[in-house]
Amino acid sequence: MAPSAPEAILQDRNAPQIVVCSCEKTFVPDLAAMAAGLGMPEGRITACTNLCGTEQDKLAALASGAGSLLLACRQEEVTLRGVLEDAGYAGEQAYLDLRNAGGWSSESSRSGPKMAALLAGAMIEPPALPFVTIESQGVTLVYGADATAMDIAARLADVLDVTVVLRNPKDVPPPAKREFPIAKGRIRQASGHLGAFQLVVDDFALSLPSSRAALAFGDARDQARSTCDLIIDLTGDRPLFSADDLRDGYLRADPRDPVALDRLVSRARDLVGTFDKPKYITFDSGLCAHSRSTITGCTRCLEICPTGAITPAGDHVAIDPQICAGCGGCASVCPTGAASYALPATDYMLKKIRSMLRAYDQAGGRDAVLLFHDAEQGEPMIDALARFGEGLPARVIPVALNEVTQLDLAEIAGSFAYGAAGIAVLTRAKPRHDITPLVRLGETLSALLPALGQAAEAFAVIGTDDPDALLAALRAMPAGQKTGKASFLPLGAKRPLTMLALREWHAVALQQPAVVPLAKGAGFGKVEVDAEGCTLCLSCVSTCPVDALSANPDRPELRFQEDLCVQCGLCQATCPEKVITLVPQLDFTRINASPVSLKQEEPYPCDKCGKLFGTRSTIEKIKTKLGGKHWMFSGPNADRLKLIGYCDDCRIESATLQGFDPYAGPERPRVRTTEDYFRAHPEDEEKS
Repeated sequence: MAPSAPEAILQDRNAPQIVVCSCEKTFVPDLAAMAAGLGMPEGRITACTNLCGTEQDKLAALASGAGSLLLACRQEEVTLRGVLEDAGYAGEQAYLDLRNAGGWSSESSRSGPKMAALLAGAMIEPPALPFVTIESQGVTLVYGADATAMDIAARLADVLDVTVVLRNPKDVPPPAKREFPIAKGRIRQASGHLGAFQLVVDDFALSLPSSRAALAFGDARDQARSTCDLIIDLTGDRPLFSADDLRDGYLRADPRDPVALDRLVSRARDLVGTFDKPKYITFDSGLCAHSRSTITGCTRCLEICPTGAITPAGDHVAIDPQICAGCGGCASVCPTGAASYALPATDYMLKKIRSMLRAYDQAGGRDAVLLFHDAEQGEPMIDALARFGEGLPARVIPVALNEVTQLDLAEIAGSFAYGAAGIAVLTRAKPRHDITPLVRLGETLSALLPALGQAAEAFAVIGTDDPDALLAALRAMPAGQKTGKASFLPLGAKRPLTMLALREWHAVALQQPAVVPLAKGAGFGKVEVDAEGCTLCLSCVSTCPVDALSANPDRPELRFQEDLCVQCGLCQATCPEKVITLVPQLDFTRINASPVSLKQEEPYPCDKCGKLFGTRSTIEKIKTKLGGKHWMFSGPNADRLKLIGYCDDCRIESATLQGFDPYAGPERPRVRTTEDYFRAHPEDEEKS
């Protein structure tokens, strides 16, 4: 068997030197379990009790001979970095919290395997992240309704290029000294992002310099257009953007809350200059199943995006990375892999999970539960449990994500395949992002888990801000389910990787059903075709965006490869005969299998020369629809129907010899004129 990820790293002579501090002996690190889990001698792990204080010299001595360091302390990272800098250490250094995650716990004596898992995960180096650049010159619109907007603008005028627009102003006194433009107006439409907002303003008018007791304004006009870098909204009304707290450059506060206004001013002052923003989503438009030939197919990402960063763009969608807030929902629900998360990518997360669970197992751990959380909420919750409660259970391994809504089925299936007994996802009681992606993921897993012999409760979304409630939910996670453990390497693009993870999970599951029915919208399934009604026109093949439907180049045949199908519905909508039905399911026997034939026919032989062309069902159907019903093939022209059974060459030859004129249709009725009417109704002509 190939070595696990931590084993592979530790075979490298440049593997990190690990330093574990017991934080003044407040817990006892299990060095033997850590060494067993990582496949290294205990001598490679240095134990300390006061690394940030009395044992700083010990750290400096270790640094002199280490190529890289992994320090199991996050609280004193600043101090430890200073010690290493003073020692002249120039190698790689990483920091990890073992104390809060496992040491400070009522089950700390059994937390050695978890600590081994956390160390193994920290050794998987994350890939470099892509960024987009945003520039802001500080051109700012302060949008308000009263003198509060004027006051905020005055506080920012020394840093920002401010313009004030007042909505329905009443008795707003003019400034004694005008330092910025003042206008009235009502924003009808706002779009864009930090550094590039576009506005459409109705009832727009500039203030008059002759304003006396209250601001007066000139002539107003509608649909005035403008641009700015920042928008400060002090109207106290509905926000200009959906998910307004996620729109960079759009600052909003209650004009009656002085504390909120102070925070807003502080934030606005920092939004001038050039900024690097992570490009959260990697998008391949060639894989997108949104539309074909103006027929709409998949709309999952459009329904999920909270910020409006995703818009239709022809056959695919477009994702604006400067508006995207990084929730990852689009990547989670995208069935084709066109949208994939990059902070980090799915394959990296699976490599990390694989390494952690293998180390946990090798250290003697059992019934591991992975707790996925974000840093903003999850880390304070874990810290609170460690400091004021009983800490995390020994079998619960925390895994930090940028956003929990980025989780996709590949990561969940891979985690169960690698041996996780349960997966918990921590969200806020009032989530910052729409958690619909997690809900849809849960719907799919509610079918898969029982079918594969695991409790449906093995996947849980825990929405709470209470550390004690989190602890109670984690303790209720199922345990004791004996399954195998896969060891596959997570390689490849998102869709193939998802299918690989599902296949490997199925291979080690307690139950191994061939087919699991799924709910509509799951992104997996088969296409059923009524063979009697299908004419093999192959319009479904031309519209299928993922090549799940294909034609046989050698004979009339429609083929289908189930593991490629994403149930977008484009084939069903395109089929002129309406004989296609979608069946959402997961057929494990069809993963990486050859295509199956949905319908095949013998080619139709030309009635004149015998040359093979078309299909029999198509030719016969055309004859049935046109014979005796269309002027070209009825009455004295009935003999022309035989042309439909001819190949191209014979059809042209026969039509030419017969002197067939396709434009010589029946005589059209003469256009009726006014004179014709009066000729038939002379009494009306006299009246006129």
